[in-house]
Amino acid sequence: MTSLESPQPVAVVTGASSGIGEATAKTLAGLGFHVVCVARREDRVKALAAEIGGTAIVADVTDDAAVQKLADGLERVDVLVNNAGGAKGVQSVADADLDDWRWMWETNVLGTLRVTRALLPKLVASGDGLIVTVTSIAAFEIYDGGAGYTSAKHAQAALHQTLRGELLGKPLRLTEIAPGMVETEFSVVRFGGDQARADALYAGMTPLTAADVAEVIGFAASRPSHVNLDQIVIRPRDQATATRKFTRPE
Repeated sequence: MTSLESPQPVAVVTGASSGIGEATAKTLAGLGFHVVCVARREDRVKALAAEIGGTAIVADVTDDAAVQKLADGLERVDVLVNNAGGAKGVQSVADADLDDWRWMWETNVLGTLRVTRALLPKLVASGDGLIVTVTSIAAFEIYDGGAGYTSAKHAQAALHQTLRGELLGKPLRLTEIAPGMVETEFSVVRFGGDQARADALYAGMTPLTAADVAEVIGFAASRPSHVNLDQIVIRPRDQATATRKFTRPE
């Protein structure tokens, strides 16, 4: 990969091939950032980068070498959006699938750690860096069948919030975005590709869209350098908690 040198501010977005990551890449490009779109799915991430005039990097955040190569290829980083993540399965703790748990922790927690640690020197060197970590309301709520995901998101949030204190005094802001129900590929992946089951989850209510969340990330990225939006919780009007939502009768 050729080193990226850009006169524009540079934003790196992980998990950019779909959903919140894709929408965020488009939003940040619209705000004047050169967006480095990072994802595993080569066709999608290259198409997105071509559409917004960004750079496509095919990489898996669970791969140490791939993340280091990403960092080595960037001369400048002003914004990092840790968006790569996801959930697998809805088993109880007693029936937990250890492979699903490993994937969730590797992707949500250690993936965020790898990318953040690798890009941190460049973010600080920018003189006005921003780290946005997309967690979830699962970072502070729990629900039956969700222990693998909620525990990973709790840990991801703890990582991010700890870093906020450790970097105090540095020219770097940290924002946690915690969405509630967003209709993306998230539930399809969680339910092993069962589209009908994923659709049923949102039946009778109006969930957030990826663009709704991306707009808030763009707002955080465009604040003055002295303004740090520490944590932003975004839920659809029809959702009160992780387990309580309003469903309209058909």
